[in-house]
Amino acid sequence: MSHPAPAFRALRSLRIALSGATSALAFAIGAQSAFAQAPAPVREPEALEALAAMGKYLRSLKQFAVHADTTSDQVLENGQKVQFAGTVDYKVRQPDRLRADVRTDRVHRQFFYDGATLTQYAPKLKLYGAAKVPATIDAALQLAADKLDITLPLADMFYWGTPKSGADAILAATFVGKAMVGGVDCDHYAFRQADVDWQVWIAHGEKPLPMKLVVTTREEPSQPQFVSVLKWDTKSVFGEMPFRFSAPKDARRIPIASADAPVASK
Repeated sequence: MSHPAPAFRALRSLRIALSGATSALAFAIGAQSAFAQAPAPVREPEALEALAAMGKYLRSLKQFAVHADTTSDQVLENGQKVQFAGTVDYKVRQPDRLRADVRTDRVHRQFFYDGATLTQYAPKLKLYGAAKVPATIDAALQLAADKLDITLPLADMFYWGTPKSGADAILAATFVGKAMVGGVDCDHYAFRQADVDWQVWIAHGEKPLPMKLVVTTREEPSQPQFVSVLKWDTKSVFGEMPFRFSAPKDARRIPIASADAPVASK
């Protein structure tokens, strides 16, 4: 995927004793032997072609709405993994209009992009921030991630089918098999990059839409996952209103991406 995973943490202990050292040496020799015999990653052309076809179709859609039911693992300080549920609703008019409503067990955020300004609003806190961004969705989201510390869920679907897709970073690509998601016949693919594994279920037919995504962060020992199941609407037509933010009278504007801004931290 195109976004960096959490920083790598490796916590191991070493017991220094004659017998322990001997066991460790034997283990290291065995590990080296197993590594030498491990097959090289395979980038199956079928899987890469399916990913490219999906991206091309996504970029061909002038307008669409998509709803995602999500689960997200987070790792506590003691290493325990906990899971949170949520939903994401996008309204999109390509190439330069976007509205996103993001709800989880803990937060509610709304994002409005009108081709020039990206606004983030926290309805419960009555706080919002806005920043000038580039005039295309993919460029706006890239700047938001790089400069404003804002990464929207499922942002990768706006990079697929563009030079920013990250396809060159894929180390392994595999066709897993046939599957069904939400009553839709799909092909299931698995991909591996340097720090993440991810899977996508792509609908059969003339509309190769992603129907399910699973992202696994391998850098974390507990390997937390983000899972989303998608429902698409490619027929709706949107005017300007969904993409314009009008601040409620009791809302307060704060600097976006400020270190002490509740909009960015809660």
